Amino acid sequence: MAELKLDKQDRSILELLQRDAGRSVGDIAEQVGISKSACWRRIQRLEKEQVIRERVTLLNPEKVNLPLTVYISVRTNRHNDAWSNRFREVVAGIPEILEVHRMSGDLDYLVKAVVTDMPGYDRLYKELIKADLFDVSSSFVMETMKQTSQLPLNNL
Repeated sequence: MAELKLDKQDRSILELLQRDAGRSVGDIAEQVGISKSACWRRIQRLEKEQVIRERVTLLNPEKVNLPLTVYISVRTNRHNDAWSNRFREVVAGIPEILEVHRMSGDLDYLVKAVVTDMPGYDRLYKELIKADLFDVSSSFVMETMKQTSQLPLNNL
């Protein structure tokens, strides 16, 4: 697959969309200095090439009664396809789980979840361990010092 070439205007479009995906094409075009139709074609190309994976609205977890963020470290003593498929099914069925990463090192998986409170975490934990886990350790976020969904584009 050929490497996708992104120019300064593409990067500007991406930066603007990362800050506010609801911004109008006209507004983006004006800020980038191109016509609306050229801007629309560029956005369509970026979506087709999957540079833009999806457009979402980020909610404030506290305003939707999910104020507690937890990172769950998971270790397993089973490393086969059957167990992995079961684990995928279990985590897919828990809506409070936002991210699951298979890790290198001492940790097998790192799970990020949001819950209402400790009883909410306990319910999540009881669902999660249905995947037959070897070791589970959780850390609760006390303060978020930085959080962003914007990827840096200075390496393009």
